[in-house]
Amino acid sequence: MKPRERRETGEQDLFRSRLDAIIDMTHALVKLAQTMDWRFLEGEFGAVYTDGPGSPPLPTRLMAGLAILKHTYDLSDEVLCERWIENPYYQFFCGEEFFQHALPFDRSSLTRWRQRMGEEKLAALIQESLAVATKTAAMQPRDLARVIVDTTVQPKAVMFPTDAKLINRARERLVRLAQKRGVKLRQSYRRVGKRALIAHQRYAHAHQFKRAKKALRKLKTYAGRVIRDIGRKTAGNDQLSEIFVRPLYLARRILEQNRHQRGRKVYSLHAPESLPPRRRGSNASARARRTGPMSSASRSASRPRCIAHAVASSLPTSRRCRAIRTTATRSPRSSRGSKRSSAMSSIASSPMPDIAATTRRPNTSSRSSLPARSAASRRRSNDR
Repeated sequence: MKPRERRETGEQDLFRSRLDAIIDMTHALVKLAQTMDWRFLEGEFGAVYTDGPGSPPLPTRLMAGLAILKHTYDLSDEVLCERWIENPYYQFFCGEEFFQHALPFDRSSLTRWRQRMGEEKLAALIQESLAVATKTAAMQPRDLARVIVDTTVQPKAVMFPTDAKLINRARERLVRLAQKRGVKLRQSYRRVGKRALIAHQRYAHAHQFKRAKKALRKLKTYAGRVIRDIGRKTAGNDQLSEIFVRPLYLARRILEQNRHQRGRKVYSLHAPESLPPRRRGSNASARARRTGPMSSASRSASRPRCIAHAVASSLPTSRRCRAIRTTATRSPRSSRGSKRSSAMSSIASSPMPDIAATTRRPNTSSRSSLPARSAASRRRSNDR
């Protein structure tokens, strides 16, 4: 069921005062609420819902306004809910006519709304924010000709990948999906697959690599049989083929990939876009390895931060900026025996500084001072 959108009614209440009668109408949030095209956001976000039975969802202006406030003031969901009750300007920005003393939504509704909208729909917030910034002369179109993005890697809940774990996990996911969709398999290999995985881990830990490879071949055999069995059972059914096309594709990629191949590899089934894990040092343990998606903070190269950049910095990098110019300079190598150093310059959203540069201090290692000390000691010995 589609949400019931809010409209200005102009109604009066004998026991409550209207928000527009008790707040300053020249406040920045009030002006922003009057400038934004809420009908455009309602049309973009309303396309996700369908007419059907059930309770209507929360209004689009309320949820979109909360998302803008959250990223503009850099608040968590808990703090945002607390301030929304206390701040009449927040309530007016979200479409309320009278002051509310209790939340008309649950805190978990914010998370569910973001998950339902997805990345493509949330990009409408960027589009509308840029339109508002242009209307209010806070930014010119030429200011977006150059956008500088500062990226970093976020940690992600991805187990350190091994071939045996990935193959066994792919088989388990296919078996669960087949049972859920009513596809009857010849054999699920649940017990023997688990037994082969445990044997592989034990043999690998004991450095018995021939036996470990034999257990790995068993796991590949079990997974290949399940893949071929599902392919035969869903060959004539277009609906089932569409459901199984991506799980079968990921399972085949995991089954065919090897350790030394070039190009992209699958390191996690629930997050196939994850980057390969990296070591922080030669003696780094598995806990010190990091993998995850790239997050970014963007801003215009010639204008200070505005609401458009605040909303833009909360979304992933993909499909947001097609042409991005980044500048990076590397300092020349110093004398022999010194470490290689580089100076990276990047511009990110506040409160980070506009330019963060690191410079290398002059080398004062003990190797360069050894000859001077030895000569001084020789002079002292000669004087004696």
